[in-house]
Amino acid sequence: MHRWTKRLNTLVAVAASITAISAHAAWPEKPIKLVVPYSAGGAADALARVVATELGTRLKQQVIVENKAGAGGTIGAQAVAQAPADGYTFLYDATSFAVNPSLFPKLGFSYAKDFAPIGMVARIPTLLVVPANSPDKTVADLVQRARAKPGQVTYASAGNGGAAHLSGELFADGFKLSLVHVPYKGGAPALTDVAGGQVDMMFSAVTASGPLVKAGKLKALATAFDRRIESMPQVPTVAESGLPGFTAYEWNAIWAPAATPADLVKRMESELREALASPAVRQRLAELGALPAGGGAKELGDFVNAETVKWAGVIKASNIKLD
Repeated sequence: MHRWTKRLNTLVAVAASITAISAHAAWPEKPIKLVVPYSAGGAADALARVVATELGTRLKQQVIVENKAGAGGTIGAQAVAQAPADGYTFLYDATSFAVNPSLFPKLGFSYAKDFAPIGMVARIPTLLVVPANSPDKTVADLVQRARAKPGQVTYASAGNGGAAHLSGELFADGFKLSLVHVPYKGGAPALTDVAGGQVDMMFSAVTASGPLVKAGKLKALATAFDRRIESMPQVPTVAESGLPGFTAYEWNAIWAPAATPADLVKRMESELREALASPAVRQRLAELGALPAGGGAKELGDFVNAETVKWAGVIKASNIKLD
C-alpha cells in the first residue's frame, strides 16, 4: 500500500507541474512592469530602459519602466514586494538593495524574504576623485595628508546612507582615518563642489565623474572597482594603492516578488541573460559607463547576501543613522 501511495503522490506532483507549465505557456500576455525605485534620468533609470527595451523585443511584449522614487528606494521596493506575484511586476534596483536593510530596520517588508532574485544587470565602477588642483597625486598622498590633519580632510556624497557615503566610511575605516562627511542633495552638486575645491574628495560612479575627469575638472586617484577599468587603464585600484580587498562599486539587478511561480522566474532569468549577451545592449551599457554582469539568480542571491553583511558592518561601525 505504501508503494502505491508513493506512486500516486509522484503522479500528482507531475500532473501539478504540467498544469503549472501549461498555465504559464502563453506568458507574457500583457505588458510587464519594471519598477525602478529612483527618479527618472538617473543612472539606474537609464540602464533599466536599455534592458527593458531588449527584454520587450525578446518577449514580444512591452516592458514598461515605472519610476517609484522616495525614501532611499524603499517605496518602490515595497510596492513590488506587495504586488501580485504573477510575473507582470519586477523590481529593478541598485546597490541600496543590500544597504537599506541596515539603514531602515523597521521597514514594512523584507528585502531578504520578499523577493526572488532574477539576475544582475550591470556593475558600475566607482572612482575616488579629488579637485584637479589637489596636492594629492596618489592615494598614499591623500592618506598621508589625512593622517597629518585628522578631522580636516572632507569627502562629499549624494546624501546620508548612499553609496558614496558608505564608500567613504569604508575607506576611512580601512586606512584608520578621521574624515569629515559632507552630504549633498544629489551627486551633481556634490561633484560640482569637489571640482571647485570646496570638498577634498569623493567616491563617484564613473558614469558621473568620468566625463569630469576627462575634461580636466577632477583628478582620479583610484578606482574602487575590483580591477582597473578599460577607459582609464592608468588609474590604479584602491586595493593596489594600499588597501587590499577594497571594493565599493555600484551595481544594478532585477528581482521578482518572492511568490512568483518558479517557471516564470527561470524564464525571466534566461531572457535577461540573453538580453545582456546582445552586442547592442553591451555597447549601450558601455556608453553609459556600465559593465554587463554575468550569472543568474543564484549568483545574484549569493552576491547580495555578502554585500548585505559587508555594508551592515560598515553602518554599525560608523554608527550611521538616518533621520
